[in-house]
Amino acid sequence: MTTQLSPYRLSKARDVYNFFNVFNAVSWNLLVGIIITLFALRLDASSTYIGLMSAAFYIALFLLPLGKLLAKRFSIIGIFSFTWIMRSICMILAAAAPFVDYAGHRNIALLLVIIGVFLFHLFRGVGMIGNNPVLSLLASGPDRGSYMTQVQIINSAIGMFGSFLIAMVLGMEPPIFVFSILLIIGVVTGVISGYVIRKVPEPSIQQEADGRLKTKLADIFKDAFSNEHLRYFLIIFFLVILVSGVTRTFVIVYAREVFEHNDGLISLYSVFGGLGYLMIGLIVKFLVDRVGAKPLFLVCVILGLVSLIPVVFIPQTAIENVAGSILFLVFLFFMLNFGFLGSEGIAQTYFFGLVPPEKTLDMGILYFFILGIAGASGSFLAGLFLDFFRFVGLSHFLAFKILFIIMIGLTVLALSMQKKMKSLGSLPLSNALEVIFSVRDLRAISLLGKLNKAEDSSQEKMLLGELHNTPSHLAIDGLLERACSPKMATRTEAIRALEMLQKLSKKAEKALVDDAVNNPYTTAYISARILGKHNCTGAIPMLREITKSGDYMLAGEAIIALARMKDEDFRPEIEKLILSSDNPRLKIMGAEALGIYHNVESVHVLLGLLREKNPPPYLRDEIILAIAAIIDTQKKFYKILARFASDNSLAATLAADEAEEALEFVKTALGKKKASDEKLSVVKSFAENFQNAVIKYVKENDGASLSHLIQELPDEYLKAGAVIKSVFSEAVIDNDLSFYDSLRLLIVHWSSQELRIWAAMLR
Repeated sequence: MTTQLSPYRLSKARDVYNFFNVFNAVSWNLLVGIIITLFALRLDASSTYIGLMSAAFYIALFLLPLGKLLAKRFSIIGIFSFTWIMRSICMILAAAAPFVDYAGHRNIALLLVIIGVFLFHLFRGVGMIGNNPVLSLLASGPDRGSYMTQVQIINSAIGMFGSFLIAMVLGMEPPIFVFSILLIIGVVTGVISGYVIRKVPEPSIQQEADGRLKTKLADIFKDAFSNEHLRYFLIIFFLVILVSGVTRTFVIVYAREVFEHNDGLISLYSVFGGLGYLMIGLIVKFLVDRVGAKPLFLVCVILGLVSLIPVVFIPQTAIENVAGSILFLVFLFFMLNFGFLGSEGIAQTYFFGLVPPEKTLDMGILYFFILGIAGASGSFLAGLFLDFFRFVGLSHFLAFKILFIIMIGLTVLALSMQKKMKSLGSLPLSNALEVIFSVRDLRAISLLGKLNKAEDSSQEKMLLGELHNTPSHLAIDGLLERACSPKMATRTEAIRALEMLQKLSKKAEKALVDDAVNNPYTTAYISARILGKHNCTGAIPMLREITKSGDYMLAGEAIIALARMKDEDFRPEIEKLILSSDNPRLKIMGAEALGIYHNVESVHVLLGLLREKNPPPYLRDEIILAIAAIIDTQKKFYKILARFASDNSLAATLAADEAEEALEFVKTALGKKKASDEKLSVVKSFAENFQNAVIKYVKENDGASLSHLIQELPDEYLKAGAVIKSVFSEAVIDNDLSFYDSLRLLIVHWSSQELRIWAAMLR
């Protein structure tokens, strides 16, 4: 099983590997990148030759079992280093080819090139046994996907820069000896990379109980294909690699033979191809740890498919348009690398997530076998296909159209099977696309990246505050990690940020429950509030318990949370609690909770709080608003109460305005009706008497007339029910309650509203 390195050793090992990766990428681009294809084309190589040379890249992967056998006796890093040095040295044969060609032996020069390329890849195939174990070792931890993509970014950046330099060198069709110079530089940098890799720690590998590594390839295939998810991934992977290998290899031949562009221009196209690879690497690195590997893999394949379609429909006349053809090939090189190379890179990340760590070595061999079979067969057969059509007289233009139509069909077939791939915790494709096109989610991912690099708690607090203002479900794991911070301010901001999310995960809900239980007097009250806001009914038993907590903020938020979740069975306990409590804040929160419950029976309890001796003004207002919420008039009444709070002398005026407005409404609504209608006469008479009763109530503190009128309101039209009518008719003549102007305003406002409803029903 792979041994995980400590953070310090992992950081050092990654630095060494990144250094190796730089020299390795330089060497690769100068030895077997686009330059070797252009070199072969300068020597008049056929499409079959190009296909065979490209197939060598994949054929070499069949030597992985040999590397595995050597791993029994030698260290993996030792094998890796030795083969990397030897593969570079073998390319001296290709570097000698221009001199042989100059001597008049072109066929021998081509032979030296292909022998050098085959030996390069054969040594590489043996050494690749160390690739997956080393990457698995270095890509351990939560940033697995982003680190592996970082490796891809280094390769693509150097490839793009190298292609640009090659384009500059080859732009004027220089002597063929220039290829020798470039190849020698590639040999030197390759040898250096082989020495550097020795400094990477030796990865350990899982062994069988008898202490011997498995050696039967058939057993590995059987094990892999018995797993449905792995089986379908390998089939999809095979098709994608086949299409990727063919299109990216022969797009160079396509540009050379169909559009007849020179080496320098084709190398420049390769720069844009490298840019595409670099950009998809940056995008994947940014998204993979938040979105997941599967949807990004599918997006890349879809983009690759999109890039193939224009080749089928481009007209013959477009070839003669120099500017148009250049723009088209820039697009083609860019998108092929953006899509298919991106899919190859993310496929390895998906594979590492799909395969258990103890099977990395065995399944890694299978992975590269599939890669080898797909790439080798595709490249070789595509070369034969193109040469065959040239032989039967078809133009290059038509032959490539047919080839790309076949590639489109295979890509569509691969995408049709994507539902069989295991998600591995990834977002569904539709959700992933929403994230990709969501500015909010992308900003949240960016903030999480900065949060991971935060140097102190103050910076963490600032970033968490920004995440609070940028709610995204992608931030849940990062926020939960900070919710365990030893710094209270950090924990508070992290939990507050969770509150803004539209939906909580089960993991987040559990973390909030734990916080509410274990952290009273600090962040527990915030967690209780969030549990109620997000309707986490599973937390109800715990919330009931903490209503008895000595932390009044926690108890109050628990009460409100239970009210939000309509825990009606516990409402009587809340009523008892706020009546017995001496804490004004707890009483306020209890009143708010009863308002949320919306049960008219609780109005008696709220009025009971007002009957207590000298309740503070802020408590009185909250109680009045809670009653307003229960009788469904809080929104309208709040404006009246706010006006009254700003100037207490306006109580009588505001009440009189309510009665006058109600009277005018009745007259307007029923003015055109026949006066002989008995029901209408009753309402109009009631409205006139109501205005007089309100004036006596608010100016003379005489509520007898208003109490009588409230009792006359017909039950059939009452919005809040007969219970409220009974309670309010008694309240207006209760000397203990008539003292409160805010309550009198509420009763007048409610009565006016009920009168308007009565009149509207008869209109």
